[in-house]
Formats: sequence, structure tokens, C-alpha cells
Amino acid sequence: MNRRESLRVLAAAVGAAALDPALAAAVGDRVEWRDVTLLDGRTLPASALTGRVVVVEIWASWCPFCKRQNPVLQQVYEAHGGRGLEFLTFSIDREPAKARAYMTDNKYSFPAAMATVQSEKWFGPREGLPELYVVAHDGRIVFKEAKEMFPEDLHALVRFARP
Repeated sequence: MNRRESLRVLAAAVGAAALDPALAAAVGDRVEWRDVTLLDGRTLPASALTGRVVVVEIWASWCPFCKRQNPVLQQVYEAHGGRGLEFLTFSIDREPAKARAYMTDNKYSFPAAMATVQSEKWFGPREGLPELYVVAHDGRIVFKEAKEMFPEDLHALVRFARP
């Protein structure tokens, strides 16, 4: 664990991570996947993410920028999910029921979980919403965007896919 990761874990443990944006994940940081409980109750095992390219988005049901970006993310997921790209999203909603309703109401099928202490360890405090990361097959973050992306830029995430 490098110094930044150690500080991020320590800050999250004492509840101070959101106070220091310098602890936010950056390109080059490593993610060590753990099992994730999805909103639908299923467990996404770490083995489904480890060694693969993973597109990660942090969103909220009340976020207007997420509302514009998520339909395009759904298109990219439908076109490339499981074909060189894996997807995992985290809602920062306070109530899981609101996040589940948002997913259902919008007919989103990309994997979604609630943000947790573990996801905070991986990605640190948010710098904006939505926040999108690409984690390469070796576990290193190779792309980060902390604001709404243009549709063409979301579709261009396929450049990170592995055959």
C-alpha cells in the first residue's frame, strides 16, 4: 500500500476523507478488488473484476449531470459490457431504496451498488458527480473524469477494452 492509499484508508476510518480532496484516487493508483454487494442483492465477486478492464462510475439519483450521463453509460454497457469491458457503478444516495428505484425507473441494467467504506478506500473522496474511472486489467487506474462526460467521450471508453 503506498502513502496516498494509507492516508486514504486512515482518513476514511476516522471519517475525514471527504475533507481532503488530495486523498482522491488518481491515475496510477491501484485498486485491489473485493466482493461487492449489488443493489439487487447479488454479490459481484472480486474474481469478476480482477484481471479485467473495469469502468466505474459514482453517481446519485438526484444528480442532474448523472441523469444526462447514465443513459449513455447504459448504451456503452449494452454494446461492450462483458466484451472487453466490465462495469461497476456506485450510488452515493443515502437510501438504497432510492437508488434501486432510480435503476428500475430508468431501466438501467449496468451493475450498481451502494457506495461503502470499501469503495471509498478504492476511489477516495469525490471531486464531482458523476465521477468515472477506468481500472486496467493490472488494477491501476488509467482514466479519471470528475464531471459529466460528452456522449462521444463515453463511447470512446471502448479504447480501453481488452480483446
